[in-house]
Amino acid sequence: MNDGMRPLADVLRPATLDEFVGQSHLLGPGKPLHAVLQSRRLGSLILWGPPGTGKTTLARLLAHHCDLELSSISAVLSGVKEVRAAVEQARIRQANGRQTVLFVDEVHRFNKAQQDAFLPHVENGTVTFIGATTENPSFEVNSALLSRARVLVLKAFQTSELAQILERGARHLDVRVEDQAAELLVAHADGDGRRLLNLLEVAQQMAEAGVVTQADVTGVLGERSRRFDKGGDLFYEQISALHKSVRGSDPDAALYWFARMLDGGCDPLYVARRVVRMASEDIGNADPRGLQIAVAAWETYERLGSPEGELAIAQAVAYLASVPKSNAVYKAFGKAMETVRNTPSYDVPMHLRNAPTDLMEGLGYGAGYRYAHDEAQGYAAGEQYLPEALLGLELYEPLEQGLEIKIKSRLARLKALDRAAGTPRDAS
Repeated sequence: MNDGMRPLADVLRPATLDEFVGQSHLLGPGKPLHAVLQSRRLGSLILWGPPGTGKTTLARLLAHHCDLELSSISAVLSGVKEVRAAVEQARIRQANGRQTVLFVDEVHRFNKAQQDAFLPHVENGTVTFIGATTENPSFEVNSALLSRARVLVLKAFQTSELAQILERGARHLDVRVEDQAAELLVAHADGDGRRLLNLLEVAQQMAEAGVVTQADVTGVLGERSRRFDKGGDLFYEQISALHKSVRGSDPDAALYWFARMLDGGCDPLYVARRVVRMASEDIGNADPRGLQIAVAAWETYERLGSPEGELAIAQAVAYLASVPKSNAVYKAFGKAMETVRNTPSYDVPMHLRNAPTDLMEGLGYGAGYRYAHDEAQGYAAGEQYLPEALLGLELYEPLEQGLEIKIKSRLARLKALDRAAGTPRDAS
C-alpha cells in the first residue's frame, strides 16, 4: 500500500527508537527498558496504557532493536487457530536459529483459556510474548501469564510531546498549522498521538493555501469535540470515580461517570464486570437484588450489544447507587481468608463428616450430627460447625442497613438460643 492509501499515523510510525516520542520513564537511562536496549535481550512484557500511546510501535521497535522476528496478531480478529499458526512459524524460525517476538494486540479481549494457550510456548522459549492492553492487566490478564511477563505502564502523551508529533505530521503533509489551531488539536487529542494525527489529516483536507486554521480544526471537531474533552483522565481513574459514586449513593454522579466512560470509548463489558463487583462489595446483603440486577445487565448487554445493552448497565448503576449499602460480606470474606492463611489446616470435626461407607461410619464419621430441619424452629441450638480451635470466631457482622437489619436480628435470636442451650457459639 502506498503512502497515499495509508493513514498518516501509520505513515509516520517511527522506524527506530531514536524517532520514538514519549515514554521517557521507560526508555531513559536507568529506566526499565534501558537494560534491554543495552543488552539487546528482551523478556516477555505486558504494555498497559491508553490508546494511541505507542504500544504497538514500541513492541515493533524493541523486537527490531534486539534482532528478533516479530509476529503480530490481534485478539479482536484472531483465535486459537491463529495463535497456533503463529507459534508453529516461531518453531520453524527457532529451528533455523531465529527467535520470535509474538505480539498480541488487545490481549485483554482473549478469555482466560485463550490466554493459557501462550503459557507453554513462553515457558519453553519458543516465543517472547508481548501483550498490549488498555485494560488493567491485574483484572484482564491471566495471572499465570502475568507472572511470566513484566508489566510496563505507558502514559498518555504530554502537551510538549504531542506538539512534536504534530510538527512531524505537518512537515510530512507540507502544511503550516496556525498556533491557535495547533493548540486546539493538541487539546482535543487528549494525550492520544494517533488521534492527533487523524485530526490533522482531516483538517489538512479542509485547509486552503496549505494553512490549517482554527476554523478548519473546529470544523473537523464538530460534535466530536465533546468526546475528546476528558481532561486527561484515564479510564481507570473514571471507573474509580464511578465506583465511589455508587458507594456514596449518588446515582447522578454514577450515571455521569458511566456516560463519560462510554463517551471515551471504554468497552461497556468492562464496566458491566466492575458493576457486578460493586454489587457484592458495597451493597451485599443489604439488598441481594443488586447482584441479580448487575448480572442481568451484563447478560443483557452480551445479548443486545451497543447501544441498546448500555441502558441495562445504566439501570444497574442507578439501582446500586440508590439502595442501602453494606460491606459486611466483603469484610467478612477478607477476615475468613486471613484466618485461613494464618492458622493451621484444622481437621473437619467428626460430626460434620459424611459417612457413605460402613467403615467410615464405624470410625465415627457423622456421629452426633443434628439435622437442623428436624429441630425446633429448624435450628440445632448449640451445635458447633467450626474446628474446636476456632470456636468463637466471628466474621460476618451485618449492618443496620436494608435487608441486613433483618439478618442481624435473626442471627442475634439464634445466638440467644445457643446461649439457652448452654453451648453458645461465641463462647470460645
